[in-house]
Amino acid sequence: MSKTLRRATAALLLTGTAAALGLAAALQHEATVPRPADIGPQDLARAAALLRAHDPRRVPPGRLSTMALSGRDLEVLFNHGLHRWPGAAGRVDLQRAAIGVTLSAPVPPNPFGRWLNVTARWVQTERLPRLDSLHVGRLRVPVRLGQWVGLKLIERADLRKEWQLTAEVVLRVRLTPQRLLLAYAWRDDSAQRVLETLLPADEQQRLRAHAEHMSTLVAALAPAREAPLAQLLGPMFELAQQRSAAGGDAAAENRAAIVVLALFANGRDLGSVLPGTQGWPRAQRLRLLLAGRDDFPRHFLVSAVLVVGTSDALAQSIGLKKELADARSGSGFSFNDMAANLAGARFGAMALQAPAELQARVAPGVGDDDLMPAWVDLPQFMPEAEFVRRYGGVGAPRYQAMMAEIERRVGALRLFR
Repeated sequence: MSKTLRRATAALLLTGTAAALGLAAALQHEATVPRPADIGPQDLARAAALLRAHDPRRVPPGRLSTMALSGRDLEVLFNHGLHRWPGAAGRVDLQRAAIGVTLSAPVPPNPFGRWLNVTARWVQTERLPRLDSLHVGRLRVPVRLGQWVGLKLIERADLRKEWQLTAEVVLRVRLTPQRLLLAYAWRDDSAQRVLETLLPADEQQRLRAHAEHMSTLVAALAPAREAPLAQLLGPMFELAQQRSAAGGDAAAENRAAIVVLALFANGRDLGSVLPGTQGWPRAQRLRLLLAGRDDFPRHFLVSAVLVVGTSDALAQSIGLKKELADARSGSGFSFNDMAANLAGARFGAMALQAPAELQARVAPGVGDDDLMPAWVDLPQFMPEAEFVRRYGGVGAPRYQAMMAEIERRVGALRLFR
């Protein structure tokens, strides 16, 4: 008995030692990819253009088509996919007939290391790339084990449908140091399946409910050609509140309402951006106003929708880019537009961070003074030279002071106090 006990104890010690050595080799104290790549407005514009060009509604089923993706395109897609893993960052290295991918992600505190660094390399074949090597930290993982783990991770992340669709429609991948060339052919059911991968069934149902509600609200305003944003915002969030009380996810309901509103303010509907939704209700056109202006609702809602889908930093980045473009060749740099951007970004952040509270405040009804800070005295329509002369350019102390004042005004709005 004692001999059996000794053997069991030795086996446990050996197993524990092997596990400790494995963790020591797999985890590291420094990240291989030090920080996530910045995703800027140009990257988003490029991604949107690719989606439009390769929309399954635009390409006939069965036609052989090609898509070219640069290393930057792949890196943006990779890091966007990692945005739900706080602190994770990825890097893509295109090579001749091969592609390398590196991932760095923080792990909970432990004695072995703060970072999980994964490096994988795929090589070109006649069809899809094949995994050639895989390292987790200093630990080399057998390829077959890596393939098995990869499939399990795909299943656990609920990405099986996306993986199957990709495997079915992608016919060939060619790799060069400059770009990845992908040849594909959509199938008859590809549009609906793309919608199913982009939006799970519950999200489709949620968006459709808000789109139907928007259509009903706008129809009730006929024959008016314009209306305050606040007049639609209250009833839209009343529906979000009702659906949340019935068991829905409050943050998800808020997101759906904001997406539908943002598209409507920009003269769009879900059918124009998502395949498979063309038969959904479409609201009549209506000019939305905020503080008497029709551009403020677009600034406010686009910033809000960017926050609920990405981050408020990105929303501010896009708003700033537009104002700089206006300063160079358009209507000029306007701090009041930035006020609408910041207010929308704060609204979007609250929609996710305090979803039930936002519903309780917005559903009974809001006014322009709840959504838009004091703006009449904010400088606007400044050409670039005047903007630089008066405020020193983006990041200068006078510019920062003005932005701080706008943020103070936004924070003082009743809605956000």
